[in-house]
Amino acid sequence: MNESLKTKLVEKNQFKFYLSSQQLELLPTDEEVSFYQEHGWFITKQKVIPDEIIDQAIIGSQKFYRGEIDAEIPYKTGYSDWKPGDGDAVRNNQHVSYRQKELKKLMLQPIIGAIAARLAGTTEIRLFEDTLVYKAPVTKENEGGVVGWHTDYSYSSNCTSKKMLSAWIPFHDLSLERSPLIVIDGSHKWSNTEHLRYFNSQNLQQIAQQFAQEGRKIVEVPMLLKKGQISFHHSYTIHGSYPNHSNLPRQAFALYLQDRDNHYQPYWNNGVEIHHFLESMCRKLPNGEPDFSDPDIFPVIWSK
Repeated sequence: MNESLKTKLVEKNQFKFYLSSQQLELLPTDEEVSFYQEHGWFITKQKVIPDEIIDQAIIGSQKFYRGEIDAEIPYKTGYSDWKPGDGDAVRNNQHVSYRQKELKKLMLQPIIGAIAARLAGTTEIRLFEDTLVYKAPVTKENEGGVVGWHTDYSYSSNCTSKKMLSAWIPFHDLSLERSPLIVIDGSHKWSNTEHLRYFNSQNLQQIAQQFAQEGRKIVEVPMLLKKGQISFHHSYTIHGSYPNHSNLPRQAFALYLQDRDNHYQPYWNNGVEIHHFLESMCRKLPNGEPDFSDPDIFPVIWSK
């Protein structure tokens, strides 16, 4: 970007992170922000990530699965980290952008943070964590492949913010058969779902029936995306996915994003203090609590 355009953008929007004039047109309108607030999800109207960035991320994911990494998480437990031999129905590997530079490049695309900031109504977006996800096609030898209904906030209850949201970035076009993310429309407004943890449940209908018995209207919305499009959903939005019934693998990168005001809070469950695995990696505040703004672990994607 030339300096004159940067200067104009700074004067107009006070951006610290720069978007091209074409990218500015991709930001959600007021009507789209209102839609997100009402429904708990949003799909970009068109491609926002260039093919070459996604193609590099695909190469990076292949390297990662072969064990070729650029950095290591200093401990081995407390997070999802698929290894060869674990089965391919669903592969989940957390905080991969810390370990693989091509995926970090995708994660740091400013347009992702800029859209998230508009939706969340904040001036800064930081990464909280990410997950590289892969689903093999369902076969007799490879059954399963369901991701059960859950909310993202239920896995980060030591965060104070109620504005956190997730960006879901497929590496290819997603048809209904290829296991798109499914969100339950408007479920971010439901009560008592902030601790919904059925990620590993294979029976979506059974859990959904519980919602129906509580008088809640269940409207499943598949996030059908073209390569380069992104979907966003609120941290309280219930979501999951069905098996991959296509004949091709399904690959995506999920980013769980925090707003400027998010910080650490202690959380107990049945008398046991619950910790997030990244607490041990980030720097500490003067009071000894984890610093969820540590740029080495929680990099800023967008700031205004």
